[in-house]
Amino acid sequence: MSIKQIVLFSIPALFLFHFSANAQEKELDPEVVNIVKPYTPTISDAFKVKETPSLNDSVSTAKKDVKYSIFSVPVASTFTPAKGKATNVEKAKPVKLYDNYATLGFGNYTSILGELYSNFEISRTDNAGFFFRHNSSQGDIKGVKLDNHYYDTSLDANYTSRQRDVTYRLDAGVEHQLFNWYGVPKGYYSDEDLARIDTKQNYLSGYVGGSIALDDSFFDKAAASIRYTGDSFSSSELNAKLKPEFSFPLENVTFKLDGDLDYLMGSFDKDYSGSTDIKYSYLNVGLAPSINFVNNDLSVSLGVAGYVSLDTENSDTNFSLYPKVNVSYRLLDETVIAYGGAEGGIKQNTYYDFKEENPFVSPTLNIAPTKKLYEAFGGIKGKLSNAFAYNARVSYGKDENSALFQSNDINFTTSQNEGYHYGNSFNVVYDDINTLAFFGEVKVDVSGQFSVGVNANYYSYSTDVQSEAWNLPSLKASVFSNFNITEKLYGSASLFYVGERKDVSNAGFIGEEITLDGFVDANLSFGYRFTDRLSAFVKGSNLFGENYKKWMNYPVQGIQGLAGVTYKFDW
Repeated sequence: MSIKQIVLFSIPALFLFHFSANAQEKELDPEVVNIVKPYTPTISDAFKVKETPSLNDSVSTAKKDVKYSIFSVPVASTFTPAKGKATNVEKAKPVKLYDNYATLGFGNYTSILGELYSNFEISRTDNAGFFFRHNSSQGDIKGVKLDNHYYDTSLDANYTSRQRDVTYRLDAGVEHQLFNWYGVPKGYYSDEDLARIDTKQNYLSGYVGGSIALDDSFFDKAAASIRYTGDSFSSSELNAKLKPEFSFPLENVTFKLDGDLDYLMGSFDKDYSGSTDIKYSYLNVGLAPSINFVNNDLSVSLGVAGYVSLDTENSDTNFSLYPKVNVSYRLLDETVIAYGGAEGGIKQNTYYDFKEENPFVSPTLNIAPTKKLYEAFGGIKGKLSNAFAYNARVSYGKDENSALFQSNDINFTTSQNEGYHYGNSFNVVYDDINTLAFFGEVKVDVSGQFSVGVNANYYSYSTDVQSEAWNLPSLKASVFSNFNITEKLYGSASLFYVGERKDVSNAGFIGEEITLDGFVDANLSFGYRFTDRLSAFVKGSNLFGENYKKWMNYPVQGIQGLAGVTYKFDW
């Protein structure tokens, strides 16, 4: 700092010091200050700082121009890329399908199984085929003294045509069955009495029928059939059915109309006592209109079925209505689906249906229809994955005139007894039955190599006239499985359980109730494919070897084995 600058700084300092000293010595007089004009602040104009400030540097270096050039030299290369080659995708060999196959098998109890199926392609739209089947056994059931062999032979044929707007099918078939009434009360007859019993019963049946379905028409489809059934005792039955279906799509719903026509007539040569013949004739005509609504999650069908029933033999006519309601809702996509409803209708019982369920009935039956007044049901079902499915259901219903099998009395009223008069045949009795039922089922399918399923049914019956629901089990359950061990070796297994049943014995003690034990039937089969045409199989049935009784006094065969071959071919 220079001397000049020091002098300039000292003068103001002395002046300020002098002013401050005088102010402390002199007191200020109070004065009134009048504000003539309010304070009005102003804002000075702002200025923008330049983004690129100007440099005021004493040293400034000028940029030097740089000049350059590229010297290009070609490079020789001997590399030649290889051409790309597509990778082959391994394709599974397509399974060869054959239109025909033949099966022949033999087993213990002198059992024979024979099957022949054939399909003919007449044109691009028409096919014809037939199926022949024979199954027989010489019986030889342990502890049974009467003849107990059987055979079942059938031949079915069909013709199908698939045109642009219509598809129709024609069917026809015949069946011949032979059974023996071998289930006489044990220890009740002498060997001489048994030797006089002719236990054979032959059933002969045949049918013709067909169906037709139309596209883009109010008339959806219809099915019709006529079946004849006869036996060795001059019994005869004719049953004709017609079931048309119509649908009328509306804006958001579909109106459906289903028809049902069932005509039955038949006769038995004589009743159980042998005093008179039996004739029956029924005509049931029904219409079932319904309204159907379906969206993404909800499916609803609301309808009712009305029937006019004519009993022409007894000149009786009546009209009845039955519910036809079904509702299902997806609670969680395909995982949880809730469903419920109520259904009813008329079931026309026939001699053919009875002998299919129990071939040991006597040809002296009282044939009448069953009215299913209602069956209300509800449950849940779904698929937890593509491999796991389940279903659980509970229902309660009432049947009027429900058919029950009951053992026949021993007939002492005629000197010319038939083969079914020895307490070894079954009659049909009718009663009103209320049924509470529970059903559960689980199915598991693992990659098509292994599948298993389990289901069970529990029933609780309440009868009106009869003391028990004869021959109806309270529990039925089954386990079934299919599996592939290797590419060529495969098999299946099944296990069936049927609970206790009740019947009435008239041998020794008249009207004595008998309890039939529950039984388990285990079955196992294996097959081996030698080629895509030829395979062999072995089957085992009733592997626990129990001679259980499916019907009273009717034990079944023990362990049954069957082995055979199947050959596929084209004509």
